[in-house]
Amino acid sequence: MFNNVGIPGLIIILAIALIVFGPAKLPQLGRAFGDTLREFRNSTRGMVDDTEDNVVRQEKDELKLLK
Repeated sequence: MFNNVGIPGLIIILAIALIVFGPAKLPQLGRAFGDTLREFRNSTRGMVDDTEDNVVRQEKDELKLLK
């Protein structure tokens, strides 16, 4: 996602955020972004786990039918 953003790009993004939001809001914004990213990862992990469980269940059912 951010493979092309190097150190200079991160510094520019941080400077723009500092100008737009101010130094008092940056920790709150960082915390909110981290919480949102963590929640997104957990929900996608849950969807992948559910999909894998369904595939395993279907394969077991197919093996029972073949016996």
